[in-house]
Amino acid sequence: MSRVGKKPIPLPKGVKVTIGETLQVEGPKGKLTVPVPAGIEVRQGDGRVEVTRSGDDKAALHGLTRALAANAIHGVANTFTKDLDIVGIGYRAEVKGHVITFSLGYSHQIEFLLPAGIEAKIEKQTHITLSGFDKQLLGQTAADIRALRPPEPYKQKGIRYTGEALRKKVGKTGAGAK
Repeated sequence: MSRVGKKPIPLPKGVKVTIGETLQVEGPKGKLTVPVPAGIEVRQGDGRVEVTRSGDDKAALHGLTRALAANAIHGVANTFTKDLDIVGIGYRAEVKGHVITFSLGYSHQIEFLLPAGIEAKIEKQTHITLSGFDKQLLGQTAADIRALRPPEPYKQKGIRYTGEALRKKVGKTGAGAK
């Protein structure tokens, strides 16, 4: 039995939900569409949205659809944020409009174009705060930025999520046998 799928989703003020083949969620921050698979039914009533399923074979889709709908409703009312840190001597970033320019120790600078709906703020040239109303797009953008220079295991230089736990490897000792 899906425990996630049974929970009703409260509707914040200013959020409008249209139910059909897909679930369309409109709010002050933007507009999102959530697919509703066959066998899953979405109902709206007294300030909340409920997701039900036709049978036990749809249990996984039940929880997934409810989670996607909850993320869409939360996203159009508020915004999601993701924080990244740049670690390394000379590594930095600047934002101009919708383009982030990175200096990551390569022979050239990297320009990263932000997708529509995602905004970036940079503090002290080494801390990036991404925000947006689409949780999936925000996570994918953060992963793409991290992939530009993932943290390496020896000196742990690179781009990482704030609070990310990394395993540090021990380097060579220098007193190896010949």
